Amino acid sequence: MSLEEVKKRFVEEIKLRAYDDKYIDKNEEREILQQAIQMGVSVDSARGALAQVCESNGYVVESRVLSQIKDIIDTFAGNDGHIDEKEFKDAITTCEKACQGKRTHVQCAKMVIQVIEDNSYKVKSGGWFHSDWYAKAKHDAGMA
Repeated sequence: MSLEEVKKRFVEEIKLRAYDDKYIDKNEEREILQQAIQMGVSVDSARGALAQVCESNGYVVESRVLSQIKDIIDTFAGNDGHIDEKEFKDAITTCEKACQGKRTHVQCAKMVIQVIEDNSYKVKSGGWFHSDWYAKAKHDAGMA
């Protein structure tokens, strides 16, 4: 198989995975990259091609969204070492924009919570006389 045929097949594979929802989740991305390796394409080249194809076709790549969420939460936590409720809601809004409407509010909240949990960020609770907004957010997202 020529290099041009490999490229064409790889692009078609990406389009096929994103055909129904215009969204490449982590599992689909892993499968695409595995197929690229089987075709003799390096992981770095495959990631670059994936990003380029998704960009030109308006597809959302979940790993890029998660990276954006982590960056914004890093920034928020850098201020005082904690994530407060407003910053949490801002991160969800950022996620919703990055997902271009391809994920619901609850799905975006789950993604933000997952980033917070995976990276052991501290969450600023409401205090003695306020509700624990983070526990409620986890409950509302079906993660409590």
